[in-house]
Amino acid sequence: MRDMRDTRTSHPRRRTAGAAGVGGAALLLAAASTLGLTASPAAAASTTASAGHGTHLPSVTVRRGGPEHTVHVTADRSGEAVVTLSSRAPGVSWGTKGAESAVVSAYVDGQYATDIVIPSDQPITRDFSLGHLTRGRHTLTFRFAADRSPAAATRAVLGGIGLTVYGETSDMGLILRNAPVLYGRNLPGLGSRFQSSTTDAPLYEYHEVLPAKTPGHKVLQYTVIWTNEDGGTNSPALMARWGRTTDIEWAYDVEVDAQGRPVPGTGVYQAANHQTLVFAGTYEGDRPRLETCTSNNNLCDTVDDPMRFSPAPVQELPAGQPREHMMDVNPWLYPVMAQEMTREGKIESPSSPATPELGDQRTYLYLAVAHTATPAADAGAVGLSVGVRLKGDPTLYRSNHVDPTWSVTREGTAATTVELPAGTTQSDIAEIVALRTPVTETGASLTVTAVTRAFFLQDDYLPGGSFLNWTGSTVLTQAAPEAPLYTAAG
Repeated sequence: MRDMRDTRTSHPRRRTAGAAGVGGAALLLAAASTLGLTASPAAAASTTASAGHGTHLPSVTVRRGGPEHTVHVTADRSGEAVVTLSSRAPGVSWGTKGAESAVVSAYVDGQYATDIVIPSDQPITRDFSLGHLTRGRHTLTFRFAADRSPAAATRAVLGGIGLTVYGETSDMGLILRNAPVLYGRNLPGLGSRFQSSTTDAPLYEYHEVLPAKTPGHKVLQYTVIWTNEDGGTNSPALMARWGRTTDIEWAYDVEVDAQGRPVPGTGVYQAANHQTLVFAGTYEGDRPRLETCTSNNNLCDTVDDPMRFSPAPVQELPAGQPREHMMDVNPWLYPVMAQEMTREGKIESPSSPATPELGDQRTYLYLAVAHTATPAADAGAVGLSVGVRLKGDPTLYRSNHVDPTWSVTREGTAATTVELPAGTTQSDIAEIVALRTPVTETGASLTVTAVTRAFFLQDDYLPGGSFLNWTGSTVLTQAAPEAPLYTAAG
């Protein structure tokens, strides 16, 4: 597998949120004696305002049974702190039973801040919230968490460690100080009390800023990406309806007023059976504490799990993009997704697009298609699927495997996949078509307006380049249920 470093691209933020860097204050870095480092004038320079860039500390290695490592940091103002780091664990793979991950626990001034589940021996760059820091000197400590690391994990390497403090009144400061603190899952029958280090791990979080009914107010929404879900929608249906086998769920919403203060009673979370419940648990400042407490990663506001997760939701989902876009700009999530499917025996062998079973995820074409229904109320009844024809092959390969309930039954831009014969590449594709797919026939029409990406996973399970970005207006009706979206040249 090649380097899994985060290759995030910058994208515009919605005007309601503003630029993430506004009000971001720097942390001045100096190494602690436990690392045996000296801080040169260059090393002590301020970071840039954007999280994940600027001054970095040398790599830190922590080992099973070895000492913790501490660095000193000096915040030049009070605010919400984010640490950005690259992590890898030699000998570890999310696809190998007993060596799924290494876990490192991070502490700020002696207080437990977050577990870092490291699922690969290749470097992955991520952001973690450290909570509120006051102006002045602080310590950041890393410990190898032997109790929650699978037996084969022996060490972890943390590199490119950089920190940023966002001012309390900045746009990103507002996002961070309301972001939920997540706790792991310990359901009997689904693993150990540390099961979040081996299955359905919450590895990533992003935010959205949504309109509120009250003028001047806005709603902050936080969404989490888990590696999979042991319950809920089965894996083949996930690929057809959502274009992935990760589990992506909104976790917490809260309304804030024009001064950025949470409106009492507006904090809600996604509870068991996808209910929306008012949060009634404990806060850390304005940050709610939530725990994964169902097999399909719904949440509860009573916390008793020993693992704590504080991914920093510094990235925002761009308007008009499906949730899966956040996987595209954090491509390391795709190999982890595929490795969990392989380790759990969910991949059929040999892969065959003629069956509805989950095939090798490198054999799928990954698409994102935008459509609307007329009338809009019928979007759940008359779904959209995608078909692919290959050169010299009369078969129409369908995203929903001819099961209407596996079609896309929601308006907007949605991700889906089409399973194809192993070895298929872009050059083999003759045509991609949109298909009107009724679950219940109502006579509604569908209008397809865009295909925003189309790619295959490469040998290392990382996404290849997209070869399709189409916009237009194609209407599907009961009388004309199919229309081309892509036709190969020649």
